[in-house]
Amino acid sequence: MSIASTSKRVLEGVVISNKMQKTIVITVVTRQPHAMYGKSIIKRKKYKAHDEKNEAKIGDKVKIIECRPYSKEKTFQLLEILKQR
Repeated sequence: MSIASTSKRVLEGVVISNKMQKTIVITVVTRQPHAMYGKSIIKRKKYKAHDEKNEAKIGDKVKIIECRPYSKEKTFQLLEILKQR
């Protein structure tokens, strides 16, 4: 699958939970400047992603891609493991 040709979101983050079957929870950290003051603000958001083979472990840096909804909250799937813990 070519990432450049798709219009789906691709995010990088760290696995914080893999206790569910075929599901991992990833936290994605973004830094953006404050609108008025310009100070760098760190924002964190959690995403649930589908992990078909249960490969990812806690602490792994992973890349996820947007996909069809697997459930109410799970709309991403594991694309690749970038760095294992």
